[in-house]
Amino acid sequence: MSETPGLDDLLAELEKTIGKLADGTAPLEELVAAHERALRLLADAQARFAEMKARADQTAKLLTS
Repeated sequence: MSETPGLDDLLAELEKTIGKLADGTAPLEELVAAHERALRLLADAQARFAEMKARADQTAKLLTS
C-alpha cells in the first residue's frame, strides 16, 4: 500500500507541473497530460485544505465551548 503524499509534496508537484505548462516547450501531447495532472493535483490540494479547515473549525468550536 502506498502512502499518501503530504500536502507540501502535493503542492511542490503542482508547482513543478505548472512550471512545465508555463514553459510551453514540450510537445502538445505532454502539455495536455501535464494540464490534466495539474487539475488532479489541484483538486487533491483543495480537498486537503477543506479537510484541514473542517478540522480547524471543529477544534476552534471545542475550544470556545
